[in-house]
Amino acid sequence: MIRAVIFDLDGTLIDSAPDIWRAANRVLEEAALPLVTFEQSRSFIGRGARVFVERMERAVTGENVAARTDHLHARFLYFYERAHDGTVVYPHVVETLDQLRVQGLRLGLCTNKPLRPTTAVLNHLGWQSAFETVIGGDSLPVAKPDPAPLLAVLDGMALGREEIIYIGDSETDAETAERADVQFGLFTEGYRKSAPDQIFHHFRFKDYRDLAGHVRAHV
Repeated sequence: MIRAVIFDLDGTLIDSAPDIWRAANRVLEEAALPLVTFEQSRSFIGRGARVFVERMERAVTGENVAARTDHLHARFLYFYERAHDGTVVYPHVVETLDQLRVQGLRLGLCTNKPLRPTTAVLNHLGWQSAFETVIGGDSLPVAKPDPAPLLAVLDGMALGREEIIYIGDSETDAETAERADVQFGLFTEGYRKSAPDQIFHHFRFKDYRDLAGHVRAHV
């Protein structure tokens, strides 16, 4: 029986790509490096802040240099924690979260966004208590697609794998769910790079008004 819905954050509940792009270019500008386009920045999202910075650095310099990567990563985290003024919630997310709660379902969050920027954006959106358990990209020594962060959310909520559905938008989220052996719902309007048919999922949706029905069908 499904008792909870666990969500990814960036590209799933919120569109933060414009703020992440601005944070990235502030770091690059500060370091006197070439800037990246919005499309480049968006393509770097998904595997956590460190991988984002490594991809960004390679794109503008052609390589990763450990000391420089460390510096860029530290500066990116500084700006990232403050980058939420342009972040928007996807349409109908708020009412859908309320609807799921009315259905008696518990909510959790499993994101590769580092915990401090995650907490900052949740506070900015007034979602401080929206999710029972929140695991960020740096909460554990490993990040998604390793299943450990998702399983940590389950542990924090005292739930079994068969009791949750994970909702995400990307190949990373899909791989995480598959490796954790949990049901996965794919939000198709996020940051995926492949066609939906090529991504592991039990159901997919592009409008949040359809999510509660999908969840009911998989209870």
